[in-house]
Amino acid sequence: MTPLVRKLASENGVDLSSVKGTGVGGRIRKQDVIAAAEAAKAAAASAAAPAAASAPKAALVASPLRGQTVKMTRMRKVIGDNMMKALHSQAQLTSVVEVDITKIMQMRNKAKDAFAQREGVKLSPMPFFVKAAAQALKAHPVVNARINEDEGTITYFDSENIGIAVDSEKGLMTPVIKGAGDLNIAGISKRTAELAGKVRASKISPDELSGATFTISNTGSRGALFDTVIVPPNQAAILGIGATVKRPVVIETAEGTVIGVRDMTYLALSYDHRLVDGADAARYLTAVKEILEAAEFETEIGL
Repeated sequence: MTPLVRKLASENGVDLSSVKGTGVGGRIRKQDVIAAAEAAKAAAASAAAPAAASAPKAALVASPLRGQTVKMTRMRKVIGDNMMKALHSQAQLTSVVEVDITKIMQMRNKAKDAFAQREGVKLSPMPFFVKAAAQALKAHPVVNARINEDEGTITYFDSENIGIAVDSEKGLMTPVIKGAGDLNIAGISKRTAELAGKVRASKISPDELSGATFTISNTGSRGALFDTVIVPPNQAAILGIGATVKRPVVIETAEGTVIGVRDMTYLALSYDHRLVDGADAARYLTAVKEILEAAEFETEIGL
């Protein structure tokens, strides 16, 4: 077998001693490894299906808010006012791309235990998206900018201060990872966990909620495929991350076209069309997609 076949088998957890080669003289080919990996996934899914089917579903409980009229909280009013201001002061629209993050999910599964022991925080998929978004902003400054309406000027920021939307009991808040473009995966993971913890404990400071030049919202954390997220005031764009879903996908390989089960997600970029053209948005999204699909993060996560 070739080194490529060995590498592919290692990445997919395939035991080559159990694979029957279809090449000349019983040689194991790339297609044999892919077929073995897909067969293993199918078997695992079949085994898990009965357990999932028999598991009782959580019963929906009627909310005590039904039939009530309550006073709007100050936090909810501030959020609502900001959203209305943002939506009505910009020419907003949304572009969407689909991304194959199978490699990222595989490397995360391999590294997450050692990463947690070494860094003291869990390795979630979110830091990979933040890292890719920040890298792409450096090459596409029009997405990391602000219109100064009174002066009739545009400010292109020289740092990537990324706001992270965090859902809390008081409402949606957006703490900011300052200088995210200069952090590695571990740094982003630690700062995200720290800020989210402060939001949920009501210990976040005004300084930690201000200064964002770009925002990311993980709308898929509750199962949404994608969302038309609203661009915050004084920013040019916001990136929405949809739910990650396993499904069959057409894959182009050196040997031809195959179908494989992949981890897929949608990225939705909402942007201010006064500053960002559709082509600019597409170029930025394509850059983020290429970074995520290349998944060259092994060194950063200790693989």
